[in-house]
Amino acid sequence: MTQDTQTRTAANIAVVDDDDSVRGALESLLRSSGYKTRTYCSALEFLGANALAETDCLVSDIQMPGMSGVEMFEQLIATGIHIPTILITAYPAAAPPPSAHSPELIACLPKPCDADKLLNCIEAALSRRH
Repeated sequence: MTQDTQTRTAANIAVVDDDDSVRGALESLLRSSGYKTRTYCSALEFLGANALAETDCLVSDIQMPGMSGVEMFEQLIATGIHIPTILITAYPAAAPPPSAHSPELIACLPKPCDADKLLNCIEAALSRRH
């Protein structure tokens, strides 16, 4: 088993998106790439799921009812929870740029995501955790 394979099989990726089809597609892609995946239909569901400690990387939509992906990310940081995060959005102009102030924000990708780019971002995120 290679180091990459070991990292993938040990990594838990959380996917938060209110769109069932996007959530399902991302889950399928990540599972076929060897990751353990949990999906959530809202930021509030993810925050309340008691899975934060086991989450190695977070992939979240920005535009969601109730709480946006950016608000969820900011709440995690404010409470001292530092999960490498990849935001995805159908509205790239509304996306926050990654900055030195929030190194946990790995990337902000447009929807639909390029699968290879997303997987590369996840690899980058996981390499920061270890």
